[in-house]
Amino acid sequence: QVQLVESGGGLVQAGDSLRLSCAASGRTISRYAMGWFRQAPGKEREFVAAISWSSDRIYYADSVQGRFTISRDNAKTTVYLQMNSLKPEDTAVYYCAADWVSARMTRSTVGTWGQGTQVTVSS
Repeated sequence: QVQLVESGGGLVQAGDSLRLSCAASGRTISRYAMGWFRQAPGKEREFVAAISWSSDRIYYADSVQGRFTISRDNAKTTVYLQMNSLKPEDTAVYYCAADWVSARMTRSTVGTWGQGTQVTVSS
């Protein structure tokens, strides 16, 4: 079983950047598709970005396309989410996710979740 721990969240102003990290332990993630989801207060958890185990397939939600970049370092068992041009509507708890089957992941297909890291963007 893989364990995921997110870091890098914080309070920033609109237009700023943040980089989230997700460190995996317990089992190699080199064959897992990895992704990020987020959940704002009162809303459902939503897909943000995902990357296949070989990094040859990457998907983004329309709301973050062009501003966020997902990447992974299998040697370091770490997944990153670079977030640029942040907006107040990006405010949420961000969760790292591992999916054994596909990078086209959904809430129901994710096998392992991290505990989440808070991102707050002030206007």
